[in-house]
Amino acid sequence: MDKIDELKDRVEARKHELLAKYNELKADTAHEAIEQRTKLKKKLDDLERYIKTGWDNVDAAVRSKLDKWLEHD
Repeated sequence: MDKIDELKDRVEARKHELLAKYNELKADTAHEAIEQRTKLKKKLDDLERYIKTGWDNVDAAVRSKLDKWLEHD
């Protein structure tokens, strides 16, 4: 497994965690839940923007962004 495959696996796992959390919060109308959903949505949108051209086109700059994306909560 090369570095891109490892990164892709880590990103996909984190994406699924965030989607599960987002879906969990959908039913909650509390102000804190709405804020948390907004943050999760932004994080997921950032991910989509980073990989919009596909994993085959991920360069060093995008890899760096994805590594940082994985670090932040």
